[in-house]
Amino acid sequence: MTDQVERATVGDVDLAHESFGDPADPPLLLVMGLATQMLGWDERFCARLADEGFHVVRFDNRDVGLSTHLDAAGVPDIGALMTGDPAAAPPPYTLVDMSRDVEGLLDALGLESAHVVGASMGGMIAQQLAIARPGRVRSLTSIMSTPSRELGAPRPEAMAALFLPPPTDEDTAAQRALEVYRVIGSPAYPLDETRLADVARRAYARGYDAAGVARQYAAILASPDRRPGLRELDVPTLVIHGEDDPLVQVAGGLATADAVPGARLVVVPGMGHNLPEPLWPQLVDDVAAHARAAEAARAAVNPPGR
Repeated sequence: MTDQVERATVGDVDLAHESFGDPADPPLLLVMGLATQMLGWDERFCARLADEGFHVVRFDNRDVGLSTHLDAAGVPDIGALMTGDPAAAPPPYTLVDMSRDVEGLLDALGLESAHVVGASMGGMIAQQLAIARPGRVRSLTSIMSTPSRELGAPRPEAMAALFLPPPTDEDTAAQRALEVYRVIGSPAYPLDETRLADVARRAYARGYDAAGVARQYAAILASPDRRPGLRELDVPTLVIHGEDDPLVQVAGGLATADAVPGARLVVVPGMGHNLPEPLWPQLVDDVAAHARAAEAARAAVNPPGR
């Protein structure tokens, strides 16, 4: 891992990022979900991927953590966006803009392309990047995500957890995280409450921003169905989804895999809307094997010295 967080200027935003492993290895970029900083990709999980022979990069999306917060954009009307009210003001940005952030980060890192792994909203961003810029995506892995907010919609209890009152300090951040993940986490695997509370405290101190989270959510609500673009995709694609995910139900993963030609689908029994440590060996193996196969196919088409 790098000794400290680095920053890349991408258009009007600065993105905080960290890397793991040997820069000479094939790049693998991790994109995290709604309201979740790069800390959502546990350092040990990242190190496992690096040990598989990848140069792993994680980063804070716009409006969370140490990346730029678009304070001047204000708070969007979430209620109007959820109901499709045509009078609703357009959101400050969409998932297209967030995918352009990822493309800009690749540019800033001097990377022509990377294996892109996205979780939840990060999966949506990764899908959009693959649709718009397939040449930048060596392989796509979409985890616990969906091509449309209409598919795999949250169960009522998961939606209620999403809208719990925002924290006001590090302790309430920890308590809120525990309340949320007791609802949306993986029922077959124990919740590491000590680790979760610690990450929540760290995230609050790094830069919690309720308005920024609302802007990210507005981007999801305002973004169209990606299935038409996914049906035209020619990028090696892996879809991983928890069978027991209450926040993005498994129908979202099934729809993603069904849309992408040749996609491989892995449905994990007992997994909810998190990445529990007991599943890391399986998840790392699946992601690494998928990226490695795509890397081999890429090398076969463009052998060294050709």
